[in-house]
Amino acid sequence: MKQYVVDAFADSVFHGNQAAVCVLEQWPDETLMMNITKENNFSETAFTVKEGEKWHLRWFTPGGEIDLCGHATLGTAYVLFRLFEKDADRLVFTTISGDLIVTKKDDLLEMEFPAYDLVPVEVTDEMEQALGSRPLEAFMGRDLLCVMDNEKTVRELTPDLERVKQIDGLLLHVTAKGSDEDCVSRSFAPKLAVPEDPVCGSGHCHIIPYWADKLGKDELVAFQASQRGGTLYCRKDGKKIFIAGKAALYSVDELFVEES
Repeated sequence: MKQYVVDAFADSVFHGNQAAVCVLEQWPDETLMMNITKENNFSETAFTVKEGEKWHLRWFTPGGEIDLCGHATLGTAYVLFRLFEKDADRLVFTTISGDLIVTKKDDLLEMEFPAYDLVPVEVTDEMEQALGSRPLEAFMGRDLLCVMDNEKTVRELTPDLERVKQIDGLLLHVTAKGSDEDCVSRSFAPKLAVPEDPVCGSGHCHIIPYWADKLGKDELVAFQASQRGGTLYCRKDGKKIFIAGKAALYSVDELFVEES
């Protein structure tokens, strides 16, 4: 089985978010997909099979399958455009969250995602204890979004991940207004066995709706301030979030496992 490791939301390797991508002729057993994911120990491993004109795409974290993932979608599209669909300008992925479209846009790959509806929630002592700093505001979508007082606070957070597991939301995103970019953020996913997601595409389906409304603009540049770091070029169009980025191929691997 061939596997490709891609650094997504980066223009060179060793930055952005690592995703493993397995391009298959047929679906393996789910136990095998989970074992491969755990062996990789990246925040996501993507598996894709071509079905008609579309590619069926699934994402797995070490903690289980997930319903939406931006960086592994970007990584998968990068591999397919580069090696399997060289003449294509557009790919359609069938996923658990519906059809997702990735389009070539100059030197970027742009993904079309649904925006999460953000419901304001009370800022609690539990949030403050988990983060080590009290949020200004908090919102719930699929994940918990906490807005902090400034960029420095976001960059220097050292959350208590055991406490993060006890608060609501699948993932926890923290964000603040940026100095060089429109916004900065970090994403934590201990419930999925991922302490910190280096660059989280689906997280920006929470982050961008907030900042688009707050800043009164529909096109934003976002920076994920993890140790690896990554830049996302985003725009909001109604209930859709378009997230664009670059990617770099790190490796092509041969997995010595049976596909079925």
